[in-house]
Amino acid sequence: MAKLIIQIPCLNEASTLPATLADLPRTVEGVDVIEWLIIDDGSRDGTSEVARAHGVHHVVRFRRNKGLAAAFTAGIDACLKAGADFIVNTDADNQYAAKDITRLVAPLIAGEADIVIGDRNIRDIAHMSWPKKLLQRLGSWVVRQVSNTQVPDTTSGFRAYTREAALRMTIVSEFSYTLESIIQAGKIKMAIAHVEVGTNPHTRPSRLFNSVYGYIKQSAATIVRIYTMHEPLKVFSYIGGSIFAVGVAISLRYLYFLIAGDTYGDRHLQSLILSAVLMIVGFQVVVIGLVADAISGTRKLLEDILYRIRRLELRKNGIAPPGERQEREDNR
Repeated sequence: MAKLIIQIPCLNEASTLPATLADLPRTVEGVDVIEWLIIDDGSRDGTSEVARAHGVHHVVRFRRNKGLAAAFTAGIDACLKAGADFIVNTDADNQYAAKDITRLVAPLIAGEADIVIGDRNIRDIAHMSWPKKLLQRLGSWVVRQVSNTQVPDTTSGFRAYTREAALRMTIVSEFSYTLESIIQAGKIKMAIAHVEVGTNPHTRPSRLFNSVYGYIKQSAATIVRIYTMHEPLKVFSYIGGSIFAVGVAISLRYLYFLIAGDTYGDRHLQSLILSAVLMIVGFQVVVIGLVADAISGTRKLLEDILYRIRRLELRKNGIAPPGERQEREDNR
């Protein structure tokens, strides 16, 4: 019996949550049970009480605001412990067309993907300004290059996960999960699909960031950080190699003047010293990359251990981990 849990991170969403819940589908083809889970990220307007009054099955509440990434991660963990086979994440402001949840989970049910991202088709969203659309497209392009995926709308929070994908997810960012989860999934070779989804009229301004500059700064920092975590040797080798190459170029310049018989060679001693410093620094950066690569290997082992612990927790709670349920069904 397949269970779908729809999780909704919330921060002071008492006014918008009822409409969001009312639009959620009650039946989805290929799913036997549908439940709702709310993550109340330290709301002060009675969001949790509103959620319970409207029939939400599970409520996770923080005493203080911890941010979207922490709320998303807590929701995924709670969904797994509640026995979810599939998890859909959507926003509490009802910006996504809830009827498209059926389309979102279809590739998961068919076994064609581990993660499905909803593509909002940014160009057609009327309330979004053109500078923001341009930044969204540019940011999505950068994430696609870094993660080696084909997701057109990487900042979309409307997405679905299989239990296996959820178990393997590890979010370290405190800003947002959207970019990091795609980069991580791409690096561990998960099957990521995307489907076009509709959007509803704008109800309120975004609470994730106060300005476009702040969003760009946070997103850029997240991309660099996560990519460096997964490809440290490549990143530090490029940086160190570039610094070392500049040092070599300066030293060649000094040799040119020396071979040319420049009688004022003392004037170029500063260049020689600078080239030596740059080559030493470049070499040290490459060595740091080697150390970081060893640490990255350790991190991968820790992620695998965490994955196995999560599987054991599911088994302890009487929930068949991915693979075991299929084996039991095949043996019947």
